[in-house]
Amino acid sequence: MLVIYNTLSKQKEEFIPLEKGKIKMYVCGPTVYDLFHIGNARSFINSDFIRKYLEYKGYEVSFAMNLTDVDDKIINKANAENKTPREVAEFFTRAFFDDIVKLGVKPATIYPKATEHIGDIISMIERLIQNGYAYNQDGNVFFDISKFKNYGKLSGKNIDDLIEGARVEINTAKQNPLDFALWKSAKPGEPAWESPWSTGRPGWHIECSAMSCKHLGDTFDIHAGGNDLIFPHHENEIAQSEAANGKTFVRYWLHFGFLNINNEKMSKSLGNFQTARDFLVHYSAETIRFFFAQTHYGAPLNFANEGLESAKRGLQKIDNLIQRITNSLESAVDVPDSLSAFDIAQFRTAFESAMDDDFNTPRACGVLFDFIRDANKALDAYPAAPRQLLIAIKEFLDITAAGIFGIASFEQANTNAPSLENELIELLISVRVEAKKQKQYQLSDFVRDELAKLGIVLQDGKDKTTFKKLS
Repeated sequence: MLVIYNTLSKQKEEFIPLEKGKIKMYVCGPTVYDLFHIGNARSFINSDFIRKYLEYKGYEVSFAMNLTDVDDKIINKANAENKTPREVAEFFTRAFFDDIVKLGVKPATIYPKATEHIGDIISMIERLIQNGYAYNQDGNVFFDISKFKNYGKLSGKNIDDLIEGARVEINTAKQNPLDFALWKSAKPGEPAWESPWSTGRPGWHIECSAMSCKHLGDTFDIHAGGNDLIFPHHENEIAQSEAANGKTFVRYWLHFGFLNINNEKMSKSLGNFQTARDFLVHYSAETIRFFFAQTHYGAPLNFANEGLESAKRGLQKIDNLIQRITNSLESAVDVPDSLSAFDIAQFRTAFESAMDDDFNTPRACGVLFDFIRDANKALDAYPAAPRQLLIAIKEFLDITAAGIFGIASFEQANTNAPSLENELIELLISVRVEAKKQKQYQLSDFVRDELAKLGIVLQDGKDKTTFKKLS
């Protein structure tokens, strides 16, 4: 039985999907004004662990991750760099896809963009006004939190306390300092769209509600994101979605713990702001993923080089066993009784038990290390490599280390193995290399991006471009 800690109820609950065999899951994606940082990467990678485990259990997962491509931060960045907001958003959207692929994260089912859902956003705001939960002040539309009686149910915050502690705002258009913007009347030079209230743009919170309901339905199974989004973002999502649709918005809320850099909160002012791309220069995606897997998704995590080096050493044990299996299979012999000497089923049961307990990846990692130790002992007992046992060990690692955690690959261990698929990939790589020589960068990027959609990551080295297939 799979149980999940639900932020809404503040306890573990048995997971029961709305529709048998299917799960609809939404994860807050980036605001594309800069490269995403390592804290964002933790959310993306933990979401990937969860999604892949649910798929392993046989669920069909519809996975949506939004891209916020209209926002104050994008506008400020554009003004600072003398660019248009669209240019900034498009550049960092491409950068996001480049980095997410390098981190081994499986592509979402859909990546909805705010600018492509303006009609859906306006429609939801219209319903909120019609239902009495929103009001228009001079072309700016605000959500009236006093009308939503359960405001604060996710974060546990008390409205009266929040109002008392709120700073006095200059914005006199609001009836209440905690009311939040659904639609903003545009200032000169800002991106804007026509609406019944003004030429303007949507607020951040309403974007996620409109996009998630559009693609996953008025009620869906799982909504995940960082702890910093619980209030006000997710709280506001609940209020406006349930006020607009009259239905429970999300059944299970998952939140990822805070991440510090060398025991300090990450911030640009402290000079320790680190992007995922920064770390990918020094550490492999597998090392970063394995480092994250060794701490529960909901717990705080200190991101430090010592921990990454430890993860790197642990990963080597997995790689060594994979290499041993790959090399041994070439000369393996049939030993029919070899499976009886090593009970692989107990490890699979233990791994599933760990993951069924609120996706307890650190416990699952412990099972993986126990498996590696005992698998090596079992193989040492035979003078010749037993084929049946090797295949069974490989299958377990394919499911766990490669499939769910994305920290290992038998294909990488045997990159010289000839296949038509590999030859075709190499052919496309050569086309891309030639395109870059001819300065046909649009074609070069197209080849890379299309291969990425198929789960094939290109890695540009000093002398050669290699590839890796994601599970």
